[in-house]
Amino acid sequence: MSHWNQPSALDRVPLARSEEQLDLAWRHGVVLRVDGDGQIAARDASPVTENTRGPRGPDDIYLGVFEGRAWFVRPVAGIDGESVTWREAPEGEHDPLAAAVFLTRWHATSPACERCGEPTVPDLGGARRRCTACGSLAFARMDPSIIVAITDPDDRLLLARNSAWPQRRVSIIAGFMEAGESAEQACHREVFEEVGVRLASLSYVSSQPWPMPRSLMLGFEARAVDSRIHVDGDEIVEGAYHTRADLAAAVSSGEVVLPGGASIARHLIERWLTAG
Repeated sequence: MSHWNQPSALDRVPLARSEEQLDLAWRHGVVLRVDGDGQIAARDASPVTENTRGPRGPDDIYLGVFEGRAWFVRPVAGIDGESVTWREAPEGEHDPLAAAVFLTRWHATSPACERCGEPTVPDLGGARRRCTACGSLAFARMDPSIIVAITDPDDRLLLARNSAWPQRRVSIIAGFMEAGESAEQACHREVFEEVGVRLASLSYVSSQPWPMPRSLMLGFEARAVDSRIHVDGDEIVEGAYHTRADLAAAVSSGEVVLPGGASIARHLIERWLTAG
């Protein structure tokens, strides 16, 4: 399980991105193929990294150095054959793959210059974009969001089902921050809006990039004032508190499906499970 609380295994080499340095890295690197939906070309359920060959293209993205090799991304219109998402890939590759998906999807939008509205082009191997008219620089934006593992006074964990999810799939409460509020204020607001729960205490745990398409998940743990739940019936259609024994039995029987191991949601759930 990726906890994202250690130094990144991907060296983004910010000081080695001249055209000459990029060309040298390309000659000795590997390349991934990623489409605009974040699908990664794969074989046997693992992302395919091919040795670079031919000239480096203007849209090829330099991720940096990972496990001693220069890693690039070649954006493609679609993946022919097998593909995986970054969450389905081996845990050890989550650092470069999250960056690959994030940057590919950002560049695919070809964002216009926020200052003058003219076109922008990739710069520094895709680490940023440069306006062709005024020269302004733009960097990929990350939208902060919060995710909260809530327990009631009896230390039971609240799990809920989003209306867009299939039956049996549940997770903890999450949502985007709004303008002018802190991460903690977003937790209190989102939790009350979605499940009608007031929080007595709240503490930060860790964060995780979530390139779907460009979020930064800020993970919290919280204690509810009481055990009352009132789901909004719109975004959240089911919610219930679980003891550790009940949840283990429900997962084992298939009655409940938890988030995947690459997610901070699963990390926060596992923290609660092992704390008892």
